[in-house]
Amino acid sequence: QHITVGCKMLGGRAYIERHNQVAAIVYGLRVHAYSMGWKFPSLSMNAAVRAVVRVGIYTGAKVYVVYEGYQGLVDGRDHICQATWESVSMMLQLGGTVIGTARCQDFRTKEGRTNAACNLVKLGITNLCVIGGDGSLTGANQFRSEWSELLQILVKAGKITAEEAKQSSHLNIVGMVGSIDNDFCGTDMTIGTDSALHRIIEVVDAITTTAQSHQRAFILEVMGRHCGYLALVTALASGADWVFIPEMPPDDGWEDHLCRRLTDQRSLGYRLNVIIVAEGATDRFGKPITCDMIKNLVTKKLGFDTRATILGHVQRGGTPSAFDRILGSRMGVEAVMALLEATPETPACVVSLSGNQAVRLPLMECVQVTKDVTKAMADGRFEEAVKLRGKSFESNWNTYKLLAHVNPAEVKSNINIGIMNVGAPCAGMNAAVRSAVRTGILQGHHMLVIHDGFEGLAHGHIEPISWAAVGNWTGEGGSNLGTKRTLPRSMIEDISLNVAKFNIHALVVIGGFEAFVGGMDLVTAREKYEELCIPIVVIPATVSNNVPGSDFSIGADTALNTITTTCDRIKQSAAGTKRRVFIIETMGGYCGYLATMAGLAGGADAAYIYEEPFGIHDLEVNVEHLVEKMKTTVKRGLVLRNEKCNPNYTTDFIFNLYSEEGKGVFDCRKNVLGHVQQGGTPSPFDRNFGTKLGSKAILWLTDKLKECYRHGRIFANTPDSACVLGMRKKALVFQSLAELKLNSDFEHRIPKSQWWLKLRPILKILAKYKVSLDISEKTIMESIIKKRGVI
Repeated sequence: QHITVGCKMLGGRAYIERHNQVAAIVYGLRVHAYSMGWKFPSLSMNAAVRAVVRVGIYTGAKVYVVYEGYQGLVDGRDHICQATWESVSMMLQLGGTVIGTARCQDFRTKEGRTNAACNLVKLGITNLCVIGGDGSLTGANQFRSEWSELLQILVKAGKITAEEAKQSSHLNIVGMVGSIDNDFCGTDMTIGTDSALHRIIEVVDAITTTAQSHQRAFILEVMGRHCGYLALVTALASGADWVFIPEMPPDDGWEDHLCRRLTDQRSLGYRLNVIIVAEGATDRFGKPITCDMIKNLVTKKLGFDTRATILGHVQRGGTPSAFDRILGSRMGVEAVMALLEATPETPACVVSLSGNQAVRLPLMECVQVTKDVTKAMADGRFEEAVKLRGKSFESNWNTYKLLAHVNPAEVKSNINIGIMNVGAPCAGMNAAVRSAVRTGILQGHHMLVIHDGFEGLAHGHIEPISWAAVGNWTGEGGSNLGTKRTLPRSMIEDISLNVAKFNIHALVVIGGFEAFVGGMDLVTAREKYEELCIPIVVIPATVSNNVPGSDFSIGADTALNTITTTCDRIKQSAAGTKRRVFIIETMGGYCGYLATMAGLAGGADAAYIYEEPFGIHDLEVNVEHLVEKMKTTVKRGLVLRNEKCNPNYTTDFIFNLYSEEGKGVFDCRKNVLGHVQQGGTPSPFDRNFGTKLGSKAILWLTDKLKECYRHGRIFANTPDSACVLGMRKKALVFQSLAELKLNSDFEHRIPKSQWWLKLRPILKILAKYKVSLDISEKTIMESIIKKRGVI
């Protein structure tokens, strides 16, 4: 059974204990894992395979892996092998798929599928998890629908007995989507897409450097024959001048429009132009738009020094990103649970991601909608094609159009909006500022930037900013505005005076927990200072991911990738050394998000955090666990510690304890990662996330200012006029600071409830600890067609 990444924790041994009637099935179950159908594997399939194997074993099932996809299923014999816990170790950092994948013509025939069924029946396999694209998943569903017929053929031919056919009377199927193109409808992100974006953005950043030096125009072709997701997100994340995608071909006369836009950019002082092209891009008549075509156009019409680069298969290679590793692991867990809960009446489902939630969708509905997109594009119904791609794709497209294809408003609103950074700097802050500034200008507002946080607001370090001034900010790390942790409560009077002096009508505060607390200080001061009765929106931006009101903060993904990459290198340093355990300290204050998620992405044996108290007995259990681990073929251990998880059990204490108790069995090394976690260029996720939050914040403020306009001035003093903009489960939402105050632990600077804590048992199960899974929340099957309705 091939398991896809799941968002919630279900089942496991706790599931078996609570469902006695399922226990016999589960313990007699043989879970079969294989990636199939893809000629080219997506990154981080290995994380999904690892999760399926280990959670399957955890539930008491026998787990088999099929090598070389459907071909291995047809050929059988040594292509179908029972997996062990150790056989999927040291896989997380590897790209591609270690069990192989291939296109298979034999499986397209009835004879081939009959042979595949025979191989499964002989091994007692009745549950199948398939990782692939829509073609692979469609094939799996056909296999399932024919199952009874195939058994009858096998019995009649004498290849299996009637008793064997009875024991394997039905086949359960769960799909997991592995595709860098993100072209499968029903999921916001497929396994491998984020890693591919990392490869693309690395190249774009490198090309940008040389393009600026030589004042060149660069055209980059990225993958996506039928889906423009990679091209679209790359355009958002790099601030590209133009993007061509299959779902929305350019209007007639696009050649002149493109040339005008490039000329306008140069007139504003830009030294480079970047154009992103999806490999499947066409014009409105279906004629392909290629890099060479655009290069010739720009060179001949504008005389610009122009270069074209086709990224090709570099996008499929490399190390998986932290996001993909966690996605693969979560989907793998969810897929196993879906198989354990399946009945003969349960339709084949695909486990997918909606916002931050795992969802189960009917497989064939997703396949149908994916085909509907292709049909809509072929029929010229391009707006419908964008909608069918899903809310995430549509949101990206609308944000791109807003920032790249609309001229600044001719009529000014006479509204001044201030933007500031507060707290520690993090990657992605500049992307949010750029997006907010440009969206505000497009709305006709005057945009003001405030340097050095609340101190700058109190001291009058405020200046207007133009469209061109933030042009290259998307890919820059840190905070170009400057940022400080100082809270406003001691400077409220000076702040109110400067709000009045600079006639600031609304405020965007981008930062961490200090931004959240500072926003509340301003709201509290409204009672005394009428000048502060203006709309305020807080955008979470901190590596700690500890701002109430949002599941994710800008900067956390970049920090997580830094930690994961560092852990990979640290573990690799012991490749020639047997029996070594590494103790790694991460940032995050009292919030254990980075330690926990890096533990999932890096395959840690333990992650110590403040939210989950631990004592000497727990440390003893962890040491004993590693001692047992060293007796297997896996000779390395990884332990993560959040910097403020415990004032007494420090990193040095844990290092000394492990060193002493592991003496003669393993030796230890420690590493405090420090501020390297706050630096670097933003990840694609943080650039895109910051861009969308900045734009959405300004649009919200624009509407709120209209509501608050009374008697010729702005007056906002209701609770909903000061909000945090964040991601909650499946959507971006605004929540009032007053409401979120009740869910905040101000002493430890963390929310009282945090979604990622439910992933902690998955971390422990994948590390082979005997713990129970929380099955209080069940992931139910949703209908994608009913949910979308008629477009």
